[in-house]
Amino acid sequence: MHPVTRVVVVGAGISGLAAAWELSGGAEPAPDAPEVTVLEASARLGGPLHTVALDGQEVDAGPDGFLGRRPEAVGLCAELGLQDALRPVGARGASVWARGRLRALPEGLALGVPTRFWPVARSGVLGPRGQLGLARDVLFPRPDRRGPIGDRSIGPLVARKLGRRCVDVLVDPLIGGIHAGSVDDMSAAAVYPPLLAAAQRRGSLMRALRAEVAAPDPDAPPLFWALEGGMSTLVSTLADALRGRGVTISTGAGAHTLERAASRWRVRAPSTEVEADAVVLAVPAPEAAALLRPHDDEVSALLDAIDYAGVTVVTLRVGEDTIGVPGHGTGFLVPSREPAAAGVDGWSVTACTYLSQKWPHLARPGEVLLRASLGRQGDARAEEWDDEEIVDRVLEDLSALIGLDGDPVTAVVTRWPAAFPQYRVHHLLRVAGVEAALSRLGRLAVAGAAYRGVGIPACIASGRAAARTVS
Repeated sequence: MHPVTRVVVVGAGISGLAAAWELSGGAEPAPDAPEVTVLEASARLGGPLHTVALDGQEVDAGPDGFLGRRPEAVGLCAELGLQDALRPVGARGASVWARGRLRALPEGLALGVPTRFWPVARSGVLGPRGQLGLARDVLFPRPDRRGPIGDRSIGPLVARKLGRRCVDVLVDPLIGGIHAGSVDDMSAAAVYPPLLAAAQRRGSLMRALRAEVAAPDPDAPPLFWALEGGMSTLVSTLADALRGRGVTISTGAGAHTLERAASRWRVRAPSTEVEADAVVLAVPAPEAAALLRPHDDEVSALLDAIDYAGVTVVTLRVGEDTIGVPGHGTGFLVPSREPAAAGVDGWSVTACTYLSQKWPHLARPGEVLLRASLGRQGDARAEEWDDEEIVDRVLEDLSALIGLDGDPVTAVVTRWPAAFPQYRVHHLLRVAGVEAALSRLGRLAVAGAAYRGVGIPACIASGRAAARTVS
């Protein structure tokens, strides 16, 4: 096979930019690196990594931070010289709306799944009936009737062991909220492998999960990091570094056709076409499926099976004296099945972050910066509302949840349609099928949130792995 001298990366979200970075040499520029061209359909780089100006302050309207205990994002920041721009999370803990008010999440949760009985019982989050499921797991644990299995749905797995209320109040708001989906059909193997392993041990699920998950290390680095100036700082710095290495980045150039050109690939986009030895498709699964359909029906069908959910984010600046309930930790979750407060016609908000408390560098005297999230799989109401109605709904919910009284100083609505891929049961088998089919096509790889993780570190890892696959 001839050497790779030119690569096209389709998509300039963080996965595509990370792929281009790896292709150009990664931490050290490579003199023999292939020529790299990045094609992006929109006018802006970074995809969901988007920072907006709010009253003269840079605030993230997409992901506002990234996990620090995975090395990929912190490592990329170090390679780009952004270490001094990293800001550690400034608050711990969070709350959940349960049994008519906000209650602090108990200690000992592993991604929302309890690992100990007494912290949950003392918190009052589940109530007496909900605590019975946990007590049963300690004293008379239910055996796993299914035995070893490659994957399970998170919701039914936890409900059988710990009770349905535990799922509705703790597990679904946290894990489901991260993915804007429902844990009732969410893959344990793809989303939380330690839970799947723990469920297949004998005895108590909580005890088994404690054995699978390492105890918190007080000397570990911060759990989450943000960037001074927002996540767009990472995108712009990375793009500038890529251009400095000779990488071509074109916006308004969405690929609409992928063709074979003898032993090479030809990518056609509006007003341009590029031939290359290899291609990385760092676009959402449906777009990748459309490009690959002429070449492999199997891989396009597997990609089409990955569906997406949309969310809407409302960023508000409010007066500190307009909030009636003191903010605890980084924010709070609102379970979809938990009854709404009197006067509220079903919750619209799924979660709210105290941004200026979570990230102290965003704090301003006398004001609080909030970010409310709406929408998830099966709840597309916000997509039908205009911005004014969305803000009204959020204010109504926040009035009931935290006693917010008065109009915000500023409110910005940001819509993210079809932004969250849904990892349904056996998702990893689908991904393996996609990767196997692409290997048969030769020097073709996919990258992004649709495959092996939705967070920024996972997307960076996906892009860099795809680059190595086609090199």
